[in-house]
Amino acid sequence: MATKVQEFLADLDGGVLEEKLGTVLSEVAGAVVSTAKTGRVILQLDLKQIGNSQQVEIAHKLAYVRPTMKGKISEENTTATPMYVGPRGDLSLFPNDQADMFSREDA
Repeated sequence: MATKVQEFLADLDGGVLEEKLGTVLSEVAGAVVSTAKTGRVILQLDLKQIGNSQQVEIAHKLAYVRPTMKGKISEENTTATPMYVGPRGDLSLFPNDQADMFSREDA
């Protein structure tokens, strides 16, 4: 099973990264149109295993360059989110091999 990208992005930094990305994309796109200059948005993901576990820490850096009439404005923000790695490499906030605690038994 492949990582579900929409869920993955929504889980990074508790959903804050997804909101930041949406804001940055809109701001940079607006500046590109108003200045006729090039802008840039970079989302960088660095994965590192946590100890000897089936988890990785995902450092996510969001950087952008927004053009202005007389130059440019740039900023970067880095945060991290721990995630579980499933048997096929899929990433999720919670382990996907966890047993169902509330399963019903048929009588």
